[in-house]
Amino acid sequence: MEWLYITLGVLGLLVVAIFVLSYVCYRLCFFSKPRKILDKDEIELPLGELYDKYSEDIKRWIQEARALNPREYTIKSHDGLTLRGKYYECNPGGIIEILFHGYRGSGERDLSAGVERCFALNRNALIVDQRASGTSDGSTITFGILERLDCLKWIDKVIEEFGKDTKIILTGISMGGATVMLASGMSLPENVLCILSDCGYSSNKEIICKIIKEMKLPPRLAYPLLKLGARVYGRFSLDCDSPEKSVSRARVPIIFIHGDTDDFVPYYMSEKCYNACSSKHKRLVKVSGAGHGVAYPVDKELYISSLREFQRECGF
Repeated sequence: MEWLYITLGVLGLLVVAIFVLSYVCYRLCFFSKPRKILDKDEIELPLGELYDKYSEDIKRWIQEARALNPREYTIKSHDGLTLRGKYYECNPGGIIEILFHGYRGSGERDLSAGVERCFALNRNALIVDQRASGTSDGSTITFGILERLDCLKWIDKVIEEFGKDTKIILTGISMGGATVMLASGMSLPENVLCILSDCGYSSNKEIICKIIKEMKLPPRLAYPLLKLGARVYGRFSLDCDSPEKSVSRARVPIIFIHGDTDDFVPYYMSEKCYNACSSKHKRLVKVSGAGHGVAYPVDKELYISSLREFQRECGF
């Protein structure tokens, strides 16, 4: 009997240890700390040597976007979060791009250049803060898994606000690219003309394991704990379809843009998604010498001309 108690005690401690470790893994990978509200003259810049070269451009894009005095919109997610976005208009009644930012980013920081780019194409821009990011509610980032449902809510909001005939383009960068690719495999209204994925990843698991490695943790041990942490503490499942699998069901045109020197989300991931994509119209654009998330500033001319050509190809 004594051995039974000892065995049960050891098993109990093991279970507790597993849940504690899964919580630690959840906090490291998925949890978003409370965000600071920026002062009107304060600007958040992406960190890292890659982005230092473009810091003045990023500041200018943010300042120019703020000067436009965008209209603010909110939606309620399926699980009760208030999500926020800003609308920049250059062509009343024209196409509206809904833009989704990257992992641990914000709409303003990651996508203010998107306003300049949208205006160059005579499109309006709705830049949203994804759940647990920027000014939106929430504390759990789900790598596009729940964000894809938020994407559908934003589509509904645009149609509600701007009319049932409003034409929409879904655009995402990095994790935002994964968000719109995951949404592509769902039932989208005819309002959605096409999707732009800029440096999106093909596999949630693969990119999460890459982040685990960068945290100096063993992926084979940490990933199962992350799956448990996601389920128990984040209330979502990592067993969702990958972006690569989702685009294999897509019916809307998709253009993939990716820098060939991206060392965070490798270029081959967009190649895999392009090859898997079942859309009648699809295109893969390689931006030479561009690292992660900087394809637009590296080659604006190629970026915009590729989008114009794809738009003509798709007939809108």
